[in-house]
Amino acid sequence: MSFLVDPPLLLASGAAIEAAAPDERTARRLEAAVLGVFVVTSVSLYANARWAHWLARLCRAETGRDWMLNSGVFHFDHEKAGLPTHVVAGALFATYPLWIRLGRRAGGRLRPAVGRSPLSD
Repeated sequence: MSFLVDPPLLLASGAAIEAAAPDERTARRLEAAVLGVFVVTSVSLYANARWAHWLARLCRAETGRDWMLNSGVFHFDHEKAGLPTHVVAGALFATYPLWIRLGRRAGGRLRPAVGRSPLSD
């Protein structure tokens, strides 16, 4: 999970939920569960939580924050991240519900009707 990887994964997860869930109640529960996993894991990585260190190392990053900011692609100084970086990170985390909702909306448009209405506004 990283700021570069999370949005497309959340979009895909939302589309998969919309395609697979038999009803809106189940879809909303799945959405909340997936979003919870993403937020807990990504915030833990960004905060360099000890429990998430193995995941950062698996991604060949020095730390969780290194992975969240750089994703093995960029070269931002993750060790000296200050208030501006944290504010931007918070703003990016705040978009996570939007990405999964957009995925559900796209999934609803792509699938044939399965006996339930698409995600409502």
